[in-house]
Amino acid sequence: MSEHGVSAGAAPRERALSFASVAEAYDRARPSYPAEAVPWLLGTGPATVLELGAGTGKLTELLLAAGHEVLATDPLPEMLALLRGRAPGARTAVATAERIPVPSRSVDVVVCAESFHWFDHAVALPEIARVLKPGGVLALVWNVRDEGIPWVRKLGRIIGSEMSTTELEEPAAHSEHFRDLVAEDFRFWQSLRRDELFDLVRSRSYVATLDEPTRDDVLARVGALYDDYGRGPDGMQLPYLTRCYRAVVEHQTQPPVVLSPVTTHEPGVRVDGAVLTDPDATQAIPRPTAPPEDPGTLLIDFR
Repeated sequence: MSEHGVSAGAAPRERALSFASVAEAYDRARPSYPAEAVPWLLGTGPATVLELGAGTGKLTELLLAAGHEVLATDPLPEMLALLRGRAPGARTAVATAERIPVPSRSVDVVVCAESFHWFDHAVALPEIARVLKPGGVLALVWNVRDEGIPWVRKLGRIIGSEMSTTELEEPAAHSEHFRDLVAEDFRFWQSLRRDELFDLVRSRSYVATLDEPTRDDVLARVGALYDDYGRGPDGMQLPYLTRCYRAVVEHQTQPPVVLSPVTTHEPGVRVDGAVLTDPDATQAIPRPTAPPEDPGTLLIDFR
């Protein structure tokens, strides 16, 4: 999921859930990420990766291409349905960052692309720390329009200018569960024709939650901007900075959960708030037999 523009009106939860209604526009028009950002975030060796708020799989496909094992989660089934088409090699589960269906100390990296700002950080950060192995990494990614260019700045005034990502990573920077936050930027351009620019705008939660007349007015203004600045059949090149952050989990003092298998029999089974959409969901799903850190939750064994 994604959105970090300035907006008013809809509550954050309503805005987050609005992506279900624009999932296809999101998938068509949202930018991907620079391939060179992946080894900076995750390292060069194969890793076991949990992706939170994976959306339609824009980053997921790059993680798979780099040789990583990926469990992609998102709270919206509509987004994951598109992710499975884009990144069929990933396992998927409908789940939130506040309740992760993964055993303790079982993943090398937790990565959040355009999603970390939606989390309830007081709950999500200790939960993320729980699932990371000692020395594991939390990786955060945002694409930010380069509004140093006049026409991009004008677009921002129409659809909502983006906040400084300095504010977005601060919950991790100040968390007792993580240390050694480092940052790196990567630059890239997205080619957009007129219809693709409209899809990009429609996919923003701010626009998706507007009433129809107001949304039509925003799109009309975006169309006029494109007509002024477009470059014929090749469209326009929208410049981005991909802002990346990486932090190391603090050593966990609690003992790991001891697991024993519990077999399920139906793909798409609901697991205490998470639906296993993985085609391999008929495999055994471990249940904690020692006192768990999240009592009552069935866990996906991702070791």
